[in-house]
Formats: sequence, structure tokens, C-alpha cells
Amino acid sequence: ALISFVGSASAQQKVQKIGHIDFSKLYQMIPGQDTIKAKYEKFQKELSDEFNKSQAEYTSKLDEFQKGDATMSKIIKDTKQKEIMDIQQRLQAFQESAQQSLQTRQNELMAPSIAKANKGIADVAKENGFSYILNTTDGVLLFYDGGDDIMALVKKKLNLK
Repeated sequence: ALISFVGSASAQQKVQKIGHIDFSKLYQMIPGQDTIKAKYEKFQKELSDEFNKSQAEYTSKLDEFQKGDATMSKIIKDTKQKEIMDIQQRLQAFQESAQQSLQTRQNELMAPSIAKANKGIADVAKENGFSYILNTTDGVLLFYDGGDDIMALVKKKLNLK
């Protein structure tokens, strides 16, 4: 009786259905990627232009200091050196802040497309009885023996070509 109970319990367990998708490819198919890229590049250019202005100020002050170094009094020389060092520190701080701002902006711009893709994947997984969907883009999948690629189903769900 115990053996038949264990056997029937095992038979009643749901079979785990696993699918996979190349999320990167799916993401690129979602409309609006050109707009996202253009907005990101515009923001990147604004930051770059601002950095270049500060870099030009730094170069100008450094050149001015180097040309007049021999004729400057100690107090003027010290003041100019401090001014140059302050500009260097601002440039460095700006670069760090710009990197963070670029990452934040990229995340903001990509979030709606990522959410749409994730919803499509979740809907397809539920509709087709998948227990797991693996992302083959990032290499976390070390082995799979075929499985079901759900790209076509998600594209259909999201009305993508």
C-alpha cells in the first residue's frame, strides 16, 4: 500500500515545463528603440559638452599658469595652483556624477520596454504552462537540451514582427 501511495503521489506531481528566450533579441524588437537611443545620445552629448567646457577652462588656466610661472609672485602662483587643482577636482567629480547620471537615464529610458518584454514573457509562460523561462542572453544557462524557445510566442503576444 505504501509503494502504491508513493507511486501515485509522484504521478500527480506537475511536470516542470522549461522554456528559454534570448531576451536581448526580444528587447531589440520592441518598437521605440531608436527613440530611446536618440534620447540617451542627446543626454550623453549634453554631459560631454559640459565636460568639454570645463576641460577647456582647465587647459586655459594651466597654459596661463605655465606661461607666467617664472614671473609670478609666490602668493599669485599658490592661488593659481589652487585654482587649477579645484578645476581638476570639479572635472573628476563631474565625470563620476555624469557616469551615474548616464546609468540612471539609461535605466529610466529602458524600463518601459523591459517591463513590456517581461509582461509578454510572463503572459506566454502562464498561457502555455511553463514553470521556468531561462534567459539565454547572459550566459547563465550552462546546458539545455533543446527546451522550448518561446520567442515566436512572445513576439506574437506583443505584436512584433
